[in-house]
Amino acid sequence: MNAQEYCAYVDRQDLLHKQLEPVFPIKENNERLVSLKDSGFNLIFEPSIMKDYRYLVRKALVEKIGRISKALDKQNKTLIIRSAWRSFEHQRKLWNNKLTFLKEEHPEKSLVQLRELVAHFIAPEQKSTHATGGALDALIYDRKTETVLDFGTNKGHDIDLTELCYPHHPDISAEARENRNLLMRLFEREGFVCDLKEYWHFDYGNVGWAIERSRLHAIYGIINAKKDI
Repeated sequence: MNAQEYCAYVDRQDLLHKQLEPVFPIKENNERLVSLKDSGFNLIFEPSIMKDYRYLVRKALVEKIGRISKALDKQNKTLIIRSAWRSFEHQRKLWNNKLTFLKEEHPEKSLVQLRELVAHFIAPEQKSTHATGGALDALIYDRKTETVLDFGTNKGHDIDLTELCYPHHPDISAEARENRNLLMRLFEREGFVCDLKEYWHFDYGNVGWAIERSRLHAIYGIINAKKDI
């Protein structure tokens, strides 16, 4: 499958997910949010745009992250937690920041076109799986080279949002492919699913996870908080 065919396939699958998500059943188990900063695991926390961000996840995810962290420790690597649960305010800020950036990058595009570009990778505040506490963004830091691993679209923590971010895109280097496979394998062993368009984004328990895993229902719904808890 070439790049064009692969991206078209991903886009079709993503559209199908978006059509299913609003009507997909959720049996909320009311599991509480827990801060990964209190876990004691060897983790690196990427600075957040939100002051005093706590990197919250549902309780069941904590042990999973712990096992991933320990597996990486054995390789002299460290898991980077980029983002976890997000309030609506947080998600809205990400959306607006990206829109502002694209306005400067593409002054020739209309506002409608720019919003479509943003929506390709950043969900509206009430539709983001990050609002469930069952989504996590992660990368890997190599302690030997003292650098973030190369995943094909990143310079350190900064990721260029293009179709090359699709997890199995054929037009990335062998090194980037190996690093993506390492990251995805660690999370998938713990029951997570990798996002269709973002190699760094992993879901567990929420609607995105349930659809991909062919479950009858999700167990984590949106935690409706306007500001970070």
